[in-house]
Amino acid sequence: MILGLMQTAPLLISGILRYVASAHGGREVVSRLIDEPIWRYDYAGLARRSAQAANALTRLGVTSGDRITSLAWNTHRHLELFYAVPGLGAVLHTANPRLSDEQIVFTINHAASGVLLFDRNFAELVARIAPQLTTVKTFVILSDAERTLDAAVGAASYETLIAGEARTFDWPDLDENAGAFLCYTSGTTGDPKGVLYSHRAVVLHAMAGGLNSAFGLTAFDVVMPCSSLYHATAWGVPFTAPICGSKLVLPADKMDGASLHQLIRDEGVTFTGGVPTIWTMYLAWLEQTGQRPDSLKRVVIGGSAVPRAMAETFKTKYGVDVLQIWGMTETCPIGVVATPTPSLAALGEDALNDAIWTRQGRLQFGIELRVETEDGREAPRDGETSGALKVRGPWVVRRYFRKDEDAADADGWFDTGDIATLDEHGFMRITDRQKDVIKSGGEWISSIDLENIAAGCPGVKIAAVVGAPHPKWEERPLLIIEAHDGVDVTKAAVLDYLAPRIVKWWTPDDVIFAPVPLTATGKIDKKVLREAWRGHLMG
Repeated sequence: MILGLMQTAPLLISGILRYVASAHGGREVVSRLIDEPIWRYDYAGLARRSAQAANALTRLGVTSGDRITSLAWNTHRHLELFYAVPGLGAVLHTANPRLSDEQIVFTINHAASGVLLFDRNFAELVARIAPQLTTVKTFVILSDAERTLDAAVGAASYETLIAGEARTFDWPDLDENAGAFLCYTSGTTGDPKGVLYSHRAVVLHAMAGGLNSAFGLTAFDVVMPCSSLYHATAWGVPFTAPICGSKLVLPADKMDGASLHQLIRDEGVTFTGGVPTIWTMYLAWLEQTGQRPDSLKRVVIGGSAVPRAMAETFKTKYGVDVLQIWGMTETCPIGVVATPTPSLAALGEDALNDAIWTRQGRLQFGIELRVETEDGREAPRDGETSGALKVRGPWVVRRYFRKDEDAADADGWFDTGDIATLDEHGFMRITDRQKDVIKSGGEWISSIDLENIAAGCPGVKIAAVVGAPHPKWEERPLLIIEAHDGVDVTKAAVLDYLAPRIVKWWTPDDVIFAPVPLTATGKIDKKVLREAWRGHLMG
């Protein structure tokens, strides 16, 4: 082997900040806030205030390797922490406020954070959990001095804290493998697990996200991330959008249809993304008001499978392309993105839409996928043979935080817990979670496929399918429907809608109308549903 003679500058988040301040310094950043006027500045301003935040944290005694926790929404102040904390060599733990109090306390204590920065509308939560936080010594509220609340913890104002600090910071040269972000899984089984992203992983992930095979952002785009900054760094958008020079619009916690549409209209948003429940509400609002998202060109939807009816409505009624995305906290999180290929386009619009709308996405550079059958062999890429989905790559977890054993096997493959297929075009389709697939009379029923079809029934807001114990067939599917407000949907109407679209033995044994619980990351909480309806078919 002979070594190359190229420079080996480390891939660091501070490098992204330096670049955007220089190359796209005048591009605008717009941020809603909890109860303050809309904030406007540019990427040069982001660099200055991130430096002020880094100086302030250093003055508080934060040093390399320390963990800092945020409890915050999609705002410019939270964005500043995304650069300031890892930039100075510390680790930002983005706590998920939708977890239970017990789980939030667990993650902060497990991270051993010394500083907690939180948005104003989390003051009550912070006051409630503060006595249980064993390592937090300093509390900072992400607000101006006028609106700062003590929150029973002596919280300081973020704006006061950074006001007198220098607008430059001598960002240190770090090992690119140093920890940058600590993101915890949603903890649907057991305690949440910490995934410690490195600078190298975040930067490579951000560069890959901007490719045309992924988000395909340009300096002409206006990007509004509706995926939460606290959940897997909002799909890397806080780094990908600046690298591409896109205008960035941050909606805070206001994800209702009217609030999102106002930003789309007033700021000219062209690209956005979030979980399906957000877009279910937005489409319902558009339908009720007759409004149109005229500037919007693309919506990326992930977190759970996209109902085909949702994708069709966006495309046919509003001219908006829908791209599915699949990933996990453990994959930083982009795994695949459903973007078109020439070979698919040559098959015609129907075939192309079928691939884009019914598959989670196609292979992206940097991520390897393997579908493994029960005998440990790699499944053929025929789009039909399913098996355990495994992934590896430079932004895939190797080991969970504070765990001794590796999460990946000796060859680097991480078992995602999903059941999937791969086809000859590189498209991957999730057929179910290993724990959610329904085994009925020795045959498998995909709960995801049933949900996607049922979601197209008129009046259905959310459709959830779980397997319920059955005295004869081991398990049978139960369909739980949450209807749109004010809409009367009947069991007969749902079953009539399903009948021509599924094989007969997939027909749910019952249709139940009830609110559908969601996890902290906006996914259907199957664990709660299975427990609630466990004995429903056993009587």
